[in-house]
Amino acid sequence: MKKVIFHVDVNSAFLSWEACYRIHHLGGKQDLRQLVSAVGGDQEKRHGIILAKSIPAKKYHIQTGETVVSAKEKCPDLVLVPPNYDLYNRSSKALIKLLSEYTDKIEQYSIDEAFLDMTGCCQDPITTAYEIKNRVHAELGFTVNIGVSENKLLAKMASDFAKPDKIHTLYINEIKQKMWPLSVSELFMLGRRTVPKLQNMQIRTIGDLANTNKEVMVKKFGKHGLQMWEYAN
Repeated sequence: MKKVIFHVDVNSAFLSWEACYRIHHLGGKQDLRQLVSAVGGDQEKRHGIILAKSIPAKKYHIQTGETVVSAKEKCPDLVLVPPNYDLYNRSSKALIKLLSEYTDKIEQYSIDEAFLDMTGCCQDPITTAYEIKNRVHAELGFTVNIGVSENKLLAKMASDFAKPDKIHTLYINEIKQKMWPLSVSELFMLGRRTVPKLQNMQIRTIGDLANTNKEVMVKKFGKHGLQMWEYAN
């Protein structure tokens, strides 16, 4: 039987969970997801890092992991909210509880991501993925991306395609069409320090990496080079 793997990824998780809580439990009128907003740091002391950002914040090139000071310099009107880890844990558990209605083979990859082995659990994976996505939105208030494939690597890559609230497939026979044209920086488990080294080798897309001689990658990067080459293929 052909494997069916879903990767479920909450869109801007910390920010989405905060937005849902403020609207549905505190009676808030503004949706943080529609504002130039972010979760992170200390609002008064203005230190710490950005943990999550809204889609509008991307226009100001605000990045997850950058300092609050830097983000505020890019957008002085940035709406900054402090992290609420108890809320995030409760939201994550609610998601996993819903997902467990579809399969008991769940691997929680992080607080806002999970792999589901859906092999034999659904006749039409795409229909089931849309059902899960729509239920999460209707019942829990936030959105997810779901990647569908035959293995975890490709399912995770698929869930990172266009966001938010989307379903994407990345089957093995779709790799050349959908994955190879992407920037090499989009490849799963590729560190930021490695990307410039690859670009210096004229390896700019995942396809470039896939078509690079495997021995060259091993000589340059060792075991990690082999892993990168295998992931690209």
